[in-house]
Amino acid sequence: MQTDPMHRVRRARRLIATAALLALAPLLFAACTDDEPEDTTAEATTATSEATTAASDATATATEAMTETATATEAMTETPAAAGGATVSVATEGDLAPYLVGPEGMTLYLFTNDEAGVSNCTEGCLANWPPLLIEEGEEPTAGDDVPGELGVIEREDGEGRQVTYNGMPLYYWQGDTAPGDTTGHEVGGVWFVVPPTDSTASAPVSGTSNVPGY
Repeated sequence: MQTDPMHRVRRARRLIATAALLALAPLLFAACTDDEPEDTTAEATTATSEATTAASDATATATEAMTETATATEAMTETPAAAGGATVSVATEGDLAPYLVGPEGMTLYLFTNDEAGVSNCTEGCLANWPPLLIEEGEEPTAGDDVPGELGVIEREDGEGRQVTYNGMPLYYWQGDTAPGDTTGHEVGGVWFVVPPTDSTASAPVSGTSNVPGY
């Protein structure tokens, strides 16, 4: 059974603390028995030996737990894209669900002023609507229930390789701060969340806007 990463972190911390206390036990015991009669020497030696063995065992266990912790920490810092392998997935909760989200769960949008395979959001527009980009040599992957076609275009402004859905470039909205936020929907009448359809025919089209940043 897979252990929760945070549980492994807490377990490692407890074991490390225990190892430290046990390592100090012989010193503390010796300090307490310095003024005792000589007949306590054997008992002190035995207790010290037992404490040292226990500390050694605890240290070994703590070392193993630290290794688990490192693995858990790495797993927690992985992006969802690396963990699940999907560039684009479907959000199923919220008033606007279902809609497409990026690898970190942030809402994706389409710009109705764009054309298939062409982004018309440039310069100042990109400051508000960052494109969903993918590294050179990589291809976008679809999560479960993503019926449409993912693609990539080379942006003419040199910003990188932008992911498309059914030919339409995909963007984030700078006003969204957490997964589930959809505050960019209907901005300017030209930005919308992206429904997981198998074509762009059902994507909302509400005219055009020349407002800067749209």
